[in-house]
Amino acid sequence: QVQLLESGGGLVQAGGFLRLSCAASRGTIGSYAMAWFRQAPGKEREFVAAISRSGYSTYYADSVKGRSTISRDNAKNTVYLQMNNLKPEDTAVYYCAAGGVSSKKTDYPYWGQGTQVTVSS
Repeated sequence: QVQLLESGGGLVQAGGFLRLSCAASRGTIGSYAMAWFRQAPGKEREFVAAISRSGYSTYYADSVKGRSTISRDNAKNTVYLQMNNLKPEDTAVYYCAAGGVSSKKTDYPYWGQGTQVTVSS
């Protein structure tokens, strides 16, 4: 079992950048693929990016591809999401998840509490 805590969210202007972090306060992320999902008000939680246990393979939603980079540091028990050229439509609560590498929410049994990202136009 792993307990996750996200940080790094905030208010940023369109075109800006943020780096989200997800640290495990209990357990180790090294046993899991890791992912970021996001949920905007009134919308379903959607896949953003995922990374394999080794970090060798990464996957992105089309909406963030080319603007975002997921990475992990297993020694620090932390996964990151660097987001550049942010757009107002990126506004959402961002969640970190641990599980099997996939774009499906149901493949991730462990979730953080989320961190708010707001992009102003």
